[in-house]
Amino acid sequence: MNVVVTGGTSGLGREVVSRLRERDNRVIAASRRTGIDLRTGEGLRGLLQGADVIVHAASHRTRYRKVDLDGTRRMIKILRDRADQPHVVYVSIVGCDRNPYPYHRAKYACELVLERSGLPVTVVRATQFHTLVTALARVFGRGPVSVQPQLSFQSCDHLWVAQRLVETALAEPPPGYRRAPDLAGPERMTLGEAVDLVRQADGKPPARAITLPAVGGVLKAYALGANLPGPDAVIGGPGYREWLRSAPSTNG
Repeated sequence: MNVVVTGGTSGLGREVVSRLRERDNRVIAASRRTGIDLRTGEGLRGLLQGADVIVHAASHRTRYRKVDLDGTRRMIKILRDRADQPHVVYVSIVGCDRNPYPYHRAKYACELVLERSGLPVTVVRATQFHTLVTALARVFGRGPVSVQPQLSFQSCDHLWVAQRLVETALAEPPPGYRRAPDLAGPERMTLGEAVDLVRQADGKPPARAITLPAVGGVLKAYALGANLPGPDAVIGGPGYREWLRSAPSTNG
């Protein structure tokens, strides 16, 4: 099978590429490093010709309108011209339709344009990755006093998500648009708990927590658990505590 992975040199994308190649698929890891630019469309048309599946994992935390949304629109325009339309597997975020955070809104906008594209599409939403929770915990837990928003996670291991994406990519494509069950890890915790766990892993004492009130649409959405999975989510991979015990320390 010929598979294109956009964002194929990112942390998640690399794992998807590696697992697909282990199953003897022909895989192209597409990114700016390999001459493919979703913002401008450079190299995109040639890349997409002949692909049976496209795992669309490319994203940018600050240039999300140009990379995520405009790049997705460019892809759709090219793929619509093909007689044999490939299966597009799109990586999204749990609760992106319930939070006004601009990055999340851009991800949801991508889902909508894919839904209206007429292409065979599977959207796979996942909760925040353990790596992101750790990075946030270090930001909010730098000192002995941690001033933090009301925020909980049910984060997941990106390696497990990569495996689920591979299984979706190699399965029978849908006749049109579908949303797969959300993906989430087995353990729910607050940001304060994550701060203390990461500080403990770094050899530091627990921080004194000061919780901020949920002011504004974004913080209110997080306080209400917009980023948490529903009862129909698929739960898997190691929980955060288990993952953190085996994760290499990045504390500088």
